[in-house]
Amino acid sequence: MTDAGRPTTILIAALGGQGGGVLAEWLVEVALNAGYPAQSTSIPGVAQRTGATTYYVEVYPEPHATLGNRRPVLSLLPVPGGIDLLVASELLEAVRMVHNGMVSPDRTALVTSSCRTLTTIEKMAPGDGRFDADRLLAVARRHSRRLVAFDMDEAARAAGTVVSSVMFGAIAASGVLPFGREAFERAVRDSGLPVATSLDGFARGWGALTAPPGVASPESAAPGVAPVAAAAGSAPPPPAAPGVVPSRTAGFHGAFASPAPVPPAVAAALPAPTHDIAGEGYRRLVEFQDRAYADLYLERLRPIVAAERAADPGQAHDGALTRETARFLALWMAFDDIVRVADRKCRASRFARVRREVGAGNGDVLRIVDYFKPGAPEIAALLPAAPARWLTAWDRRRVARGGQAFALPLTVRANGILGFLALRTLASLTGLRRRGTRYAQEQAAIERWLAAIAAAPGGDWQVAYEIALCGRLVKGYGTTLDRGKRNLAWVLEHLAIGGSFATPAQRAGAIRQAREAALADEDGRGLDATLVAHGAPARPPVAQPIRWVTKRPAGSAATKG
Repeated sequence: MTDAGRPTTILIAALGGQGGGVLAEWLVEVALNAGYPAQSTSIPGVAQRTGATTYYVEVYPEPHATLGNRRPVLSLLPVPGGIDLLVASELLEAVRMVHNGMVSPDRTALVTSSCRTLTTIEKMAPGDGRFDADRLLAVARRHSRRLVAFDMDEAARAAGTVVSSVMFGAIAASGVLPFGREAFERAVRDSGLPVATSLDGFARGWGALTAPPGVASPESAAPGVAPVAAAAGSAPPPPAAPGVVPSRTAGFHGAFASPAPVPPAVAAALPAPTHDIAGEGYRRLVEFQDRAYADLYLERLRPIVAAERAADPGQAHDGALTRETARFLALWMAFDDIVRVADRKCRASRFARVRREVGAGNGDVLRIVDYFKPGAPEIAALLPAAPARWLTAWDRRRVARGGQAFALPLTVRANGILGFLALRTLASLTGLRRRGTRYAQEQAAIERWLAAIAAAPGGDWQVAYEIALCGRLVKGYGTTLDRGKRNLAWVLEHLAIGGSFATPAQRAGAIRQAREAALADEDGRGLDATLVAHGAPARPPVAQPIRWVTKRPAGSAATKG
């Protein structure tokens, strides 16, 4: 409740497609049904992720019955520092509102989802461009009167609904509005939306705020719904227990909530500390190609295990060298090509995910159209060496003459019979992959990297470990992938294997600095400066075609109308 005569102000920060508009309508309906003046407005945001939009709701704290003929004037826009409750469906959006001055430590309660939906800028970073979630939470905690953070996405998935239902429950439980729980639930029932799942999501949001900090209530008993609550200025949550790897670096995509059984081949070939990572890699490569290819993965890790045992006989590092090598080796061996893309596009799990994301019901017809534009490099990747060389040389000549690089625009109805069969046919060409030029090139580059790890100068563990972490440079596709592999090859040749260093520690430091510089910027100026600082030559420039465009005179047919 706010002071008498002052409206209760609620600001909702949501992403496109999360039901923020419905949430604002529910809040207004609750107030109007109870006889209180209320209004809401929406503020379109910039096109970021799927589109960020804020919704602003004001509710006057006195009912019409006590106001008589008086009518309060409610604002259409939020005022910095004048927000009673900020609810955000994404952590960075919450901190964005803090940055905009909407959150006040003496007034604003902040309820946010602890999960992240990465921004375009974060995804574009050559390295790990993600904002640190712990720092974001610390900022939100410091600048708000009260902070409650829990995984709203997980709660919504557990309930089979969208995140707006969970946010609605959190708002109801926050106590800023003078209405009971039944009034909020009635608005959901009267909305005409799927009632059971929406009420389930509501209950989980309610439970996340009413449960004691760190304890999940029965209503919010879903993985990840234990809230983190603290007053402004309080200490941050305690660190993870010893031996627990933070999800920022664990596994391929985060910590494994339910580890799959370790494949027997992995258990027999590798030491126990590597079983989780290597097991995931083994399964990935069986799916990518076949069991023989996954067995090759294990064979490639055996020399790394032997090298680590020799460099670290006391196992002081608990197999970290083999673990990191296993991680990046699996990712590299399962490289993206048109066969893998087609396989991903026609999986049943993908169709189910798309239906869930757009909220399609069982009786709704959903059309999925995929757009492809394979060029000469993608087509040549599946061809043997001779025709691949001819195709790429032809494409280079085409570009050198001022033409566009060859590309074949395709539109495929993934949910149609012909489109699905085309994708399945392309996905079945795993046997052709082994005979392709791309496969041979990737395997040769992989072997050079692994050989450098196993034969680290001086048998030094830290040098080998820094070389293994250079596997991070190989990522993405197209020019990003080519640039990463060129950078890796240059670092291996001039720092990891070549070069003159007084101590192994100096060599390890040079490799680490070069890797971090390569991940820090795309143009590579930092990498070149680091290479030169350690006595290595800068990378040669990559030739880029210059295309001249004729400027049409003003008023020509091309510029009219």
